Amino acid sequence: MSKPPKQIHLAAHFPGVNNTTVWSDPRAGSHIEFSSFAHFARTAERARFDFMFLAEGLRLREQGGAIYDLDVVGRPDTFTVLAALAAVTEHLGLTGTINSTFNEPYEVARQFASLDHLSGGRSAWNVVTSWDAFTGENFRRGGFLPQEERYSRAKEFLATANELFDSWHGDEILADPATGTFLRDAKAGAFAHTGQHFDIHGQFNVPRSPQGRPVVFQAGDSEEGREFAAAEADAVFSRHGTLEAGQAFYADVKSRLAKYGRRPDQLLILPAATFALADTDADAEELAREVRRQQVSGATAIKHLEFVWNRDLSAYDPEGPLPDIDPDVGDDHISQGRAQVRMYRDPPATAREWRELAAANHWSIRDLVIHTGNRQNFVGSPATIANTVNHLVQADASDGFILVPHITPGGLDEFADKVVPLLQERGVFRTEYEGTTLRDHLGLAHPDDSESSARGSRAS
Repeated sequence: MSKPPKQIHLAAHFPGVNNTTVWSDPRAGSHIEFSSFAHFARTAERARFDFMFLAEGLRLREQGGAIYDLDVVGRPDTFTVLAALAAVTEHLGLTGTINSTFNEPYEVARQFASLDHLSGGRSAWNVVTSWDAFTGENFRRGGFLPQEERYSRAKEFLATANELFDSWHGDEILADPATGTFLRDAKAGAFAHTGQHFDIHGQFNVPRSPQGRPVVFQAGDSEEGREFAAAEADAVFSRHGTLEAGQAFYADVKSRLAKYGRRPDQLLILPAATFALADTDADAEELAREVRRQQVSGATAIKHLEFVWNRDLSAYDPEGPLPDIDPDVGDDHISQGRAQVRMYRDPPATAREWRELAAANHWSIRDLVIHTGNRQNFVGSPATIANTVNHLVQADASDGFILVPHITPGGLDEFADKVVPLLQERGVFRTEYEGTTLRDHLGLAHPDDSESSARGSRAS
């Protein structure tokens, strides 16, 4: 007897710090006004998605000493936006990226516990580290930590936060949830932690939240990041969205779980995915080409080339040939606060490769950036995209996808209306929410304590 198909998990990423948004499209809206966030979240909930995800931008990025103005400029506080969205949604999970390098466990645990109460158990935390001193200049501690210390701090940060979440636990129901008044005298939330990075003690002042702890996400792809995910995370944001790369990443990370006493179903793999959707496959291919050209204007192409050349290339024509000068490999970078600086480990080799590609294909600077940049993961009619999504999940290349539309806030609408119903017809995606918490949506048990274990066993 064949086993039933895997159920697909779908989520939506509100494009923020990105290079995917098509600002020139008349449908493009604000990334600051709450109405944009509300529209996006309501669409995701209408489609029965698991959660909505907000990235984090702790400092405006710069290029050549000026604010990088071809991307999102400004970013509202993540907790503030998610708390507001809790009031206009009922089921959708609310996931935010919060940095473990420049924050403190007590503060973050209190904010997430509060969000979990406000949302009825729908909060999730994407635990990240910060790699650059540029961002650190915004904070008291400043500077940055080497990679091994960043992950050491992140692990202890999460462990400490969990101690705070768990300090109200078990059968110690100390307050009336309706009134908030104490039922008996006891040491609610008492904690003490002494470690390499944190030495704190006191009382945590937010009672146990509806799902015990927020769901924990992790996005690192390094060896340290994969181990951290296997040991601590409930889900992984992956960049491996194709069949072969996805299967390799999926198998690698899931194989690490056993050493931590965990089962494969206790960690979800969710790659980010962009899409171009149209009535026919041919129309979708044309749309995909058009979107890529809209995403890479002439100015954007020059700025992107500067990531590699580490020089001011503003005098070059984006419709002309690549620079014949070599990249500057000095320690001072023209781009600050941009992950792309780390993507090209050997700029001179990248420049040689790109010159060869441009010469062989008669590409201009803009053509090259378009063709070497990220392509849409899913391109096709609703049926084609539904089939592709389902195939990748059933083939263990992922457990689902986090969709990143190129239009905000309405870019998710068509996917919700045309692709999701086809997945529902195939019986691989929910037609209604079956639980109330994000852990329920993701099929994850609640943390083990006498109150939440019963909920977890019912949900599993």
